[in-house]
Amino acid sequence: MSESTTGRPAAGHAEPELPHIDVAERGAPRDGRPQVIDRRLFMQLLVFRCPSAADPAELTRAVGQALETQRVGAVVYEDVSDPRGIAVLTWAEDPAAFVEKVRPALNRGDLRGLELRPDFTMLGRTYSTGYEQDLEYWMLRRPAETVLNPAWSWAVWYPLRRSGTFSKLEPREQGGILREHGTIGRAYGAQDLAHDIRLACHGLDARDNEFVIGLVGKELHPLSHIVQAMRKTRQTSEFISQMGPFFVGRVAFRSAGG
Repeated sequence: MSESTTGRPAAGHAEPELPHIDVAERGAPRDGRPQVIDRRLFMQLLVFRCPSAADPAELTRAVGQALETQRVGAVVYEDVSDPRGIAVLTWAEDPAAFVEKVRPALNRGDLRGLELRPDFTMLGRTYSTGYEQDLEYWMLRRPAETVLNPAWSWAVWYPLRRSGTFSKLEPREQGGILREHGTIGRAYGAQDLAHDIRLACHGLDARDNEFVIGLVGKELHPLSHIVQAMRKTRQTSEFISQMGPFFVGRVAFRSAGG
């Protein structure tokens, strides 16, 4: 046997060379130079039900004020599907902000009565595809600008997981499948119907989902329509093994943080 019971090479055998791990994000070359950064934005959605004795409108304002005091970038949504429901979207480059700022803000005073709905919790990070023309903007600023846009008050958020079969496809075939999906998304964005936020959540999701998708826009119907249109793509029809739960809300409060 070439290995000991500890999993290490036995005496007399050379250590195997470990692979180089690169966690940087890469975009398309710009002015002939590669775009590489090791920064990303984390975003988290928490969904709550207000206690029966409380006024949801008052708690919504209190949540917004608490997060603004902590200088956290945040959007608070009114839950369309729950008359007593609200959701809190926050973001930061340093995920410690969710523990050091968001957590204390939501555990003060009357906000301690908010009942978390853990099935709807979503946490993800921005990621590159290798084609971004302005990588830093895409990774760090675009998601926040999208959810803070005052013209886009409707939102649909949901997680998804692709089947393992997709990972086994050749890169060229994967690229064609993703381009079909992306072309539809860009068409909705070009007509100001729907705008997306794409986050990776590998290892961050309690149900082993891989991505979190946020759709925002001026009206709710186009956000539903784009989900319907995507069902016909090869990616969704053949390789998506799980989607949802879906959170649907309208913005009640926004703060860019600081």
